[in-house]
Amino acid sequence: MQRKYLFEVKTPIGLSIRTTQSYWNLIQIKHPETIGKVLLIKQVLKMPDLITRSKIDKKVLLFYKKINGYWLCIVTKNNVLDGFIITAYITDKIKEGEKIWEN
Repeated sequence: MQRKYLFEVKTPIGLSIRTTQSYWNLIQIKHPETIGKVLLIKQVLKMPDLITRSKIDKKVLLFYKKINGYWLCIVTKNNVLDGFIITAYITDKIKEGEKIWEN
């Protein structure tokens, strides 16, 4: 059975990032600030201000965009060419990690 994705977005570093509707629903429950923000999340993945690699898991990338004095962070887990969203949230600071890309 083929999975139906809510969206799949190509990032500026060449990765395709995807999520399903059911997983997106779980993220919105955990982080209500993401409700109604699918277009914004897609925009951040397409053109983030900053992409960093997690210090803990090298397959995890964090996509950041500055919005109204805060950072919208989309956390993804990746293999060589594609990946999926783990979570998304608003934060006041960037987590430590290796800078991968900056706009």
